[in-house]
Amino acid sequence: MIAVDDLIALVRAYNPKTDEKLIRRAYEYGAAAHEGQLRQSGEPYFSHPVAVAAILTQQKLDDATIITALLHDTIEDTAASYSEVAKIFGHDIADLVDGVTKLTKLQLSSTETQQAENFRKLLMAMSKDLRVILVKLADRLHNMRTIRAMRSEKQVQKARETMDIFAPLAGRMGMQWMREELEDLAFKVLNPEARQSILRRFVTLQSDSGGVIERISADMQNELAEAGIEAEILGRAKKPYSIWRKMQEKDLGFSRLSDIYGFRVITGSEDACYRALGVIHRRWRAVPGRFKDYISQPKSNGYRSIHTTVSGRDGKRVEVQIRTREMHEMAEAGVAAHWSYRDGVPAENPFAVDPVKWLSGLTEQFNSEEDHQDFLEAVKLEMYTDKVFCFTPKGEVIKLPRGATPIDFAYAIHTRIGNACVGAKIDGMRVPLWTRVKNGQSVEITTAEGQMPQATWLEMAATGKAKSAIRRALREVDRERFIRLGQELARSGFEHVGKRATDKALDTAARHLRLEDRHEVLARLGSAEMTARDVVRAVYPNLVPNDGPGIAWERAVIGLAAGQSFERGSCCQPLPGERIVGITWRGRGVVVHAIDCDKLAEFEDQPDRWIDLHWHSGKHKPIYPVTLGITMGNDAGVLGRICTLIGEQKANISDLRIADRKPDFYRVSIDLELSDVEHLHTVVSALEAESDVAAVERRRYAPEADPARAAQGEAVGL
Repeated sequence: MIAVDDLIALVRAYNPKTDEKLIRRAYEYGAAAHEGQLRQSGEPYFSHPVAVAAILTQQKLDDATIITALLHDTIEDTAASYSEVAKIFGHDIADLVDGVTKLTKLQLSSTETQQAENFRKLLMAMSKDLRVILVKLADRLHNMRTIRAMRSEKQVQKARETMDIFAPLAGRMGMQWMREELEDLAFKVLNPEARQSILRRFVTLQSDSGGVIERISADMQNELAEAGIEAEILGRAKKPYSIWRKMQEKDLGFSRLSDIYGFRVITGSEDACYRALGVIHRRWRAVPGRFKDYISQPKSNGYRSIHTTVSGRDGKRVEVQIRTREMHEMAEAGVAAHWSYRDGVPAENPFAVDPVKWLSGLTEQFNSEEDHQDFLEAVKLEMYTDKVFCFTPKGEVIKLPRGATPIDFAYAIHTRIGNACVGAKIDGMRVPLWTRVKNGQSVEITTAEGQMPQATWLEMAATGKAKSAIRRALREVDRERFIRLGQELARSGFEHVGKRATDKALDTAARHLRLEDRHEVLARLGSAEMTARDVVRAVYPNLVPNDGPGIAWERAVIGLAAGQSFERGSCCQPLPGERIVGITWRGRGVVVHAIDCDKLAEFEDQPDRWIDLHWHSGKHKPIYPVTLGITMGNDAGVLGRICTLIGEQKANISDLRIADRKPDFYRVSIDLELSDVEHLHTVVSALEAESDVAAVERRRYAPEADPARAAQGEAVGL
């Protein structure tokens, strides 16, 4: 554990005017408060807060942040109280310690709804004082460095949380070094074999190529010196996780990766940066499409640098970042540079971003989100994506995530512009709305009065703001249509249990489901946000579970070992009466597949996992989901007749999605709950006999293997 004098020396190195007495008092207070407490490694618990404080001294942070690090676990884990900390160290430090305590209590790896709400709380805690998250990030970094002392399941939980939340947040704040280390530490837990493989290949590569970093650094230094440019060259190999991610994104093997080395050129002035760029591009070939100028167009967190990738005579690519000393200091500290000290005074870095403005820019677009999933999606999109910079026709700069389209551009200007968008021009040329915009392009949006967003825009949009606005508009436009569709689904669902979907019944369902009124129930039913079974169960809970006599789920399949659980494969949705086979899964039991399921080919070389199964020969309950694709005429009342027809066959509709609507026909996917394969044939025969039905298909797909195909629902014949 670092001694108090050594810690004070670390602070004094960049802040000679530090309040040594207050830091010493905080050290002694924290040591006394944690007396007798041990970490899981067996070390004194107070060694952790001291290590967190030491990490923050690397960023040259102010006394208040260092003291907060020393005390950050006292209110939560000891007898210390907020009032006591405030009395001794002041309300500012007590508020910071309390803020870190509240962040620690957030269960960020919980379900999506809870996770979204906790993201809100995290942003709220950050909004009061961003130093709270700086302490929390340093806390997480030290915990990840010492994670091996935790139980294995706890390691995986913390590593996943780090990879999903804290590492991207550190990157978003401009602290790229911390992001890389957090990712690599989490990678070491989540996929140790892949990381070790990359490290072994690195060793082989270095032995084959010799001191490639030193050689390239020397070449760059000589070229720049000949041009009269004073610069410092920093070379390094990229982190294992960064390499692995690139291998996954580009589907390349390690041997085919080229730019696994990175170099930073630190110059004395902005002019020297551009001169250095010219020297490097003259000496080495620039790789097309791999140039970014963040000096003329800085990132929102204050980051400035020129990025380029060049290729040598041997075809090896290297990434080069060119920046001034002040830009480099800002790139290392990120938003934390606002609190950095030099020679006892706050560091005057002209590139340091105002943390209040940065945070307000991050949160303003999320404040209007009411839907938890929309909010979470918006946050993650903003945290994970890099930026491109585009221009309006008047020359104003619009920042968008990489992969954004003109639709995102339109909504970034104003929601009204986005909703009324009918077309776009990029650099004067008319382009489809799904075109991906690039750095430096000028985008012009064409609008029309009366135009409303289309459902297909959701697939084109890349920003959380655009997606949320589109969903809101679609909900308003489609509400009446959803209500009409919901009426048909409700009628069919209630008739299935011998009841009528009266206004009173629907009002009762609304109360039990805690919705505003029956219209909201019907709208959600029609938009597939809930099923007819959910609505009927809210009014008649005793009628829904029991669909008459039949074999219970747990006794439906014969051939399982005692106590062995099973589930139907979502890829083929096997029904009683069809030939089946089981595949064993560790921790999951047995997955039952139809004998002709395409997914079984993946297990041909694992015969020990196959189990011979067959369905019980008796009558089964109608509880087995099957998806049908129906092409029907686009006329009034057709969908209602189809729903009624299905209900007459004693089949329950659990979900309905409109896949494609044309002026004459449209296609729907309907999820039914059936008892066996004969029940399926009865329903299909009744539907095929309907004059307005053009085609009926049973849909089978493999969502685990191909999410895109699953979303589309590739159809196969019966």
